[in-house]
Amino acid sequence: MIGRVAGLIIFVCISVALAGCAKVAVPIPVDERSPEATRGRTVVAVAKQYVGAPYRWGGSSPAGFDCSGLVRYVYAQVGVSLPHNAAQQYRLGTPVARDDLAPGDLVFFDHLRHNGIYVGARRFIHARQTGRRVAIASLDDEWYSSHFVGGRRLDPAPAEESEDRERSGR
Repeated sequence: MIGRVAGLIIFVCISVALAGCAKVAVPIPVDERSPEATRGRTVVAVAKQYVGAPYRWGGSSPAGFDCSGLVRYVYAQVGVSLPHNAAQQYRLGTPVARDDLAPGDLVFFDHLRHNGIYVGARRFIHARQTGRRVAIASLDDEWYSSHFVGGRRLDPAPAEESEDRERSGR
């Protein structure tokens, strides 16, 4: 009897310890009044201005964009400096699950060779390839769905944080 009780205690202890190591995906809520949400809506509005702009490999201006150049240019308009490389942009901010994306989040595809800006309703803005223009596409399109790598939410810019602190008197 004592052997069974000891075995049960050991089993419970191991189960509790292993459960503590389990990784649980917790959605990252976005308060619609937060700096992230406000900036996200602004980013989307800026990005939509460039729908129809030409694709140009290495481009990072309205004269022509590649994917990471578009993301870099749009975020620069809201005071956020980003590298001109999708894989380097992926290293920034906080990971976001596909189902938890919010407007302004970055979305990445094809082994980090392509990215865009999430606009909401499972759609994103991107500069795809030579001969095409900046466009809005669906995350549910077969190619994007099968090549999706992940999403990233960029942290508020330090300038925004200091402005918020000044307004609140902290």
